[in-house]
Amino acid sequence: MATHVLEEAQVVVGSEAPPAFAEKGPMFHADPYNQHGAEIGDAVPSTEEELSTLRRVAGSIPITAYLLCIVEFAERGSFYGVKQVFSNFVNRPLPAGGNGGGAPPRGTQQTAGALGKGTVVAAAVVSSFSFLVYGLPMFGGWLADAKWGRFRTICVGIAICGLGHVIMVIAAIPSVLQAGNAYAPFMISVYILAIGSALFKPCISVVLLDQNPHKKPVTTTLKTGEKVIIDPGATTERIMLWFYLLINLGGFMGVPTAYLAKLVAFWPAFLLPGIIYFLLPPLLWYLHPRLILHKPGGSDLGNIFKILGICLRRGGLKSIGRKGFFNHAKPSVIAESSHPISVPWSDLFISDVERTFQACGIFLFTPIFFINDGGVGGASDALSVMLTTNGVPNDVISNFNPLVILLGVPVFNYGLYPLLRKYRINFGPIMRMFLGMLICSIGSIGWAIITHYAYTTGPCGDHASSLTCVDADGVSLVSPISIWWTALPLSITALCEILVNVTAYGIAYSRAPKNMRGLISAVNCFMSAIQYAINLATAPAISDPHIVWAFAGPSIVGFVSAWVFLYIYKDLDHEEYVLNDDLYDNETNASTPHSNKNSDVEAESKAMEAGVDEKNLRQ
Repeated sequence: MATHVLEEAQVVVGSEAPPAFAEKGPMFHADPYNQHGAEIGDAVPSTEEELSTLRRVAGSIPITAYLLCIVEFAERGSFYGVKQVFSNFVNRPLPAGGNGGGAPPRGTQQTAGALGKGTVVAAAVVSSFSFLVYGLPMFGGWLADAKWGRFRTICVGIAICGLGHVIMVIAAIPSVLQAGNAYAPFMISVYILAIGSALFKPCISVVLLDQNPHKKPVTTTLKTGEKVIIDPGATTERIMLWFYLLINLGGFMGVPTAYLAKLVAFWPAFLLPGIIYFLLPPLLWYLHPRLILHKPGGSDLGNIFKILGICLRRGGLKSIGRKGFFNHAKPSVIAESSHPISVPWSDLFISDVERTFQACGIFLFTPIFFINDGGVGGASDALSVMLTTNGVPNDVISNFNPLVILLGVPVFNYGLYPLLRKYRINFGPIMRMFLGMLICSIGSIGWAIITHYAYTTGPCGDHASSLTCVDADGVSLVSPISIWWTALPLSITALCEILVNVTAYGIAYSRAPKNMRGLISAVNCFMSAIQYAINLATAPAISDPHIVWAFAGPSIVGFVSAWVFLYIYKDLDHEEYVLNDDLYDNETNASTPHSNKNSDVEAESKAMEAGVDEKNLRQ
């Protein structure tokens, strides 16, 4: 057994065990390569010919990555478990003849409810909560990158969310509901949960992908004798598919909470996700010394603003969006200009920034996709109260979304994607996102069709979701159309999430500078915040009799924008997967990564040496 001693006393024991670059904890960690996927073995950097001819396969995934996916499951399970019943809790009043805890009498078509604030307020609460969850990560991502470190930020977010879960359960106690005192503590708990989630969300996917040992394509020989390329892009895709599968497994927590709210009361519906949530502290305590963690290195955000300023001053407004816009800030270009100045970055860093802005441009096309994925301004919730449920909670049908994703991810992960790679079909990230956006826009037409028939067949006509659509006893009147029909558009759009959302996670990681990965991940999250801001702004208008167009309008816009997206970014599918890691500088490199003292040639040379060192350590 060989032992290699590195700088900073990091010791690698065994032939393939890399150093544990952690903030705290032991200096050794388990070999991550002998898990699932192709092993590195005698892998060597791939040549240009091999890249164009050999089959690509996903590499091995360390066990810590799977455990981090379980962390995401617990957090998202608690998140979706409570969010699933928010709408009914706020929208509907305590049911007539119910038990006082929000559950309606058994055998009726009534919906669980508590506060009775109406559809508009319910949509506003859900959308504002979701906006904060996906908007505040902009601050959380920067804080993690520049000040706290990502693992510490995750832990603080979990502590804050734990407090929110406790307050939410208290707000749903029957005595509090019946006294009319539930609204204030409920809203406080909602926004506490939003703050905690905003700290957790931008960091977890970055920490997960930091565990990926495959940074650049290498060629190896399988046991069958076939030479293949271990592709870092395929490995990232596989990791994030597992991540997304566990997210949606957590999404199933909405099924028991919806039934608890309908059959028992709201307080146990809020308690169950809280119990799941409190599994997180011991799991993270176990994981911490075993993770590859990076200390906060200060965000590059300030340098990016300086770069934009130089590009605008030297290139003018007319150069925005044109090829070569960022070249004006390259040290090599500045040095040859008539007004040379000293800058603290290299030409390579400018290339990183350009790739980062490309990623942000890609993300700008996702808000319309998100709207088509679930309707605008609470339209899907309004549709659900129009339809016959026959005892099924109206909000449980939305769980077809995670169900289809759970069934679809293994098919994509171990069926479709390997098959395409086997036949050398380049199904790149841009094509994946394009097809997801296009199919989602077509599938969402189903919502509009169902709404149209709910209007034409219901006893209240085109006011079927109104609070006044009740009989003399206050029991809701509904269309004879079954709520199960909504499972069709839900299933179609769910498959599209696998193509769009999973791909976006990988783009956010690979195209961001190392010191800005939390922030760029937050930019990806912020696209969801834009969707919820649109929902919030349109909530007052999304009411009878306009709900059909709440589905049809975004569908048309999404169809057109998908083709625009493909036209702009199609060439990126021909690029090789590259991390913005300053050409894979290793942790023991004491030089400043963005310094302009070294030329790009020297930087590339150092990167090649780092790659050789890494390979030698693993052999």
